Amino acid sequence: MKILYAFQGTGNGHIARAQEIVPILKKYASVETLISGHQSQLKADFDVNYQHKGISLLYNKTGGLSYRKTFTDNHFLEAFKTIKEISLSGYDLIINDYEPITGWACKLKSLPMIELSHQASMLFKETPRPEKKDFFGDLVLKYYVPSDRKIGFHFENYHPQIKKPVIRRKIRNLNPDKKGFYLVYLPSFSDENIIKVLQQIPVKWKVFSKYSKLQYKEKNVEIFPIDEIKYLKSFENCDGILCNAGFETPAEALFMDKKLFVIPIHNQYEQECNACALDRMGIPNSKVLKPEEILSWVASDHHLKVDYPDDIEEILVKEVLTL
Repeated sequence: MKILYAFQGTGNGHIARAQEIVPILKKYASVETLISGHQSQLKADFDVNYQHKGISLLYNKTGGLSYRKTFTDNHFLEAFKTIKEISLSGYDLIINDYEPITGWACKLKSLPMIELSHQASMLFKETPRPEKKDFFGDLVLKYYVPSDRKIGFHFENYHPQIKKPVIRRKIRNLNPDKKGFYLVYLPSFSDENIIKVLQQIPVKWKVFSKYSKLQYKEKNVEIFPIDEIKYLKSFENCDGILCNAGFETPAEALFMDKKLFVIPIHNQYEQECNACALDRMGIPNSKVLKPEEILSWVASDHHLKVDYPDDIEEILVKEVLTL
């Protein structure tokens, strides 16, 4: 059996999931990989056979999705050309983690594909959503990667085809502790905006920044360039995590029994849905960086116990490779 595993390069969650899934697939089949997108800070720890620019959602530095940058900095004509010309007929199965090039190519050429992603869970009516509808956001979730067969991942099993998060081995192998500081990963905000707010809250903050190439400190706020080893060490030892309302980082924080506060990226409907789901679980969130809300969270001792089993191989064998 020959499989193409195609995944999105925007954000870190897709690559983190691929780090667990690809080695398992290689136990059962011949596997090649494809990535598109250009906003991830993680590097794949396996060989990537094909890489495309694809189409990525882009952000400003004040916590919001930038429609201008998304439409001007992406190469849509090149993506359309790639979709038309890409050859996928040599694969028995294409597994897609929210990757639009292969998603649309499979749709147009009627090739076998299954979507295996967090975004797939958004298309089940049981998945929590904000009361305020987002017409454009719904369209993106539905048509960015068209798929007829899908398995989703989410914080809870809202539907039989929605599974618990895939927690990567690098997180499962950590020994969580509390050493009196908080970790911050808010790539949608500039370092200046983050520092301005967090200096008002008298605890130690370790901020991992996609903008800074140097480590430096301003009062109680220490800034680090993206470095996976240092990040995982801080993740292991922090008291709590302040991050955007993506999927992988909040899921890993819950798995590690860390205090969690999320801020959804403005105009990013998927993150608003994630924040809604977390809110129902009792996890605090805010639409903006408000020092009084962050201070209240720091002063609290709220924790949420979750059960995220290490069952991705069983899911792949029983529900994906048998298709």
